[in-house]
Amino acid sequence: MAWRTCVVLLCVTAVLADGEWREVKTAQGTVRGRKHPTADIYTFFSIPYATAPVGVDKFKAPLPPPVWLETYDATIDKEITCPQPNFPDLDTWPKTLSRQENCLIANVYVPNTKEKNLSVVVYVHGGAFILGYGEMFKYTKFMETKDIIIVTFNYRLGVHGFLCLGTEDAPGNAGMKDQVALLRWVQKNIASFGGNPNDVTLAGFSAGSASVDLLMLSKSAEGLFHRVLPESGGNLAAFTIQRDPVEIAKTYAKKLNFTNVDDIYALEQFYKTTPIKLLTSDTFLDRTDSTFMFSPCVERDTGDGAFLTESPLSILKKGNYKKLPVLYGFAKMEGLLRMGFFDFWKHKMNEKFSDFLPPDLKFESEDEREEVANKIKEFYFGDKPVDEENVLGYVDFFSDVIIAYPMLWATKLQVEAGNNEIYLYEYTFVDEDVHIVPHTNIRGADHCAQTAAVIDGKNLTYFHETDLTAQFKSMKKVVREIWHNFIKTGKPVPEGSSLPAWPAVGADRSPHMVLDEKLELRGVLLEERTRFWDDIFQKHYRDAVPPPKPPPKPRVEL
Repeated sequence: MAWRTCVVLLCVTAVLADGEWREVKTAQGTVRGRKHPTADIYTFFSIPYATAPVGVDKFKAPLPPPVWLETYDATIDKEITCPQPNFPDLDTWPKTLSRQENCLIANVYVPNTKEKNLSVVVYVHGGAFILGYGEMFKYTKFMETKDIIIVTFNYRLGVHGFLCLGTEDAPGNAGMKDQVALLRWVQKNIASFGGNPNDVTLAGFSAGSASVDLLMLSKSAEGLFHRVLPESGGNLAAFTIQRDPVEIAKTYAKKLNFTNVDDIYALEQFYKTTPIKLLTSDTFLDRTDSTFMFSPCVERDTGDGAFLTESPLSILKKGNYKKLPVLYGFAKMEGLLRMGFFDFWKHKMNEKFSDFLPPDLKFESEDEREEVANKIKEFYFGDKPVDEENVLGYVDFFSDVIIAYPMLWATKLQVEAGNNEIYLYEYTFVDEDVHIVPHTNIRGADHCAQTAAVIDGKNLTYFHETDLTAQFKSMKKVVREIWHNFIKTGKPVPEGSSLPAWPAVGADRSPHMVLDEKLELRGVLLEERTRFWDDIFQKHYRDAVPPPKPPPKPRVEL
């Protein structure tokens, strides 16, 4: 009797173990995941998808990932991030985050189902290309349909990911090449997790959104995904592409007290030998030109694994890229992300508004620059100074410069290039517990507010949904349904849906869907503001340039 009891207990233990753990054979070896404590999914954390070069090679393209003979333990979120500044004000971030150069890890979330060939969503994290990590947000609630797999991951950031000298050791776009490596890893391995490599949606928020938009244009990423879902960030934004990457590298090196900046090989050696912690110490968040210094670049065409050798504008105008279904949009008050600087910047804007022009504008003279700056200032603030009475003009200005106009310009160019599967939206929903915009009596949908409607909870630390307002819960349900529809069908509102019909956008940037408690299809999005910037950029646009070809390396005398 005791023997039979022992056998029964062993059987029960085996069943429980099988339900608690899951092992998957990948190209690198077997990985072990674990059942999520609250959701009906399995999680696989911190799987190396590539190897980041370290030391003097740290700016090169990623190397192949490691392989292993014993089962890789992917049951614990090791909270690895790529090198980035310390942000003392972001006290909501986990204190256990481990910054390390070899930081290229992926996290795979798999629903508890026997179904195979599930749709795959790869989410690219945001953070202005200078901060963030794959696990910033959780998406378990979005997976309750049990028919999608979600992959999050890290990529190199700031100088580490986007130093672009055009030399052999610092060609540029290391962070974007990491993203391409992740997409290749997904193609190679996701079927083992139950995913369909021929059904991949690439999504991202903020700088992740800009990344997604760039990946759509890159030949190196072509064929690795099948739908695109950028949330508040575009490939034509000034912060997305460095205008003159070598000049930016010189400027930052001088700030770090290196003076021999005109010798490209001395400059390269400085960056290669300076500790990564020092190189990533500056946040770049207080720049008035709506950039964050280091970001993707147009590379010098060396024929050797470049990510981007032509400017996004040139590619869009030529239409020389694969047209994919795109769900494209932003929140109504994206410019609120600059609200923290208002009390300081309002004085600077009144003293010299031209300091706030983005670097993707060029002028024949200083007088012309000031003339255009005054024209822009008058458009947003009239004949009044920038102050508390017209703070919404301040919000609109940064909304347009950083996010809205670049995305609307790209929309027009894509449609003109023949893409008839772009669905445009503006997210306007504001929950009742959102803070009032300072110096007003209204609330506004902040930067990436639509992302908050997709993720678990509402921010970096609050992943629960028990205490959310009824209105926000309802909004989350609608946005998740729209996103899910797009992921599964390539349309936000497919035939048979109970949601309002949503046609693709035309070259006039109409129609667009307003995402609020009540969905409403409207005409041209931000028509007056877009027309204003169309005129500015047609006359003054400054395109991005690649680094010049470096001179031959000097011989080393023995």
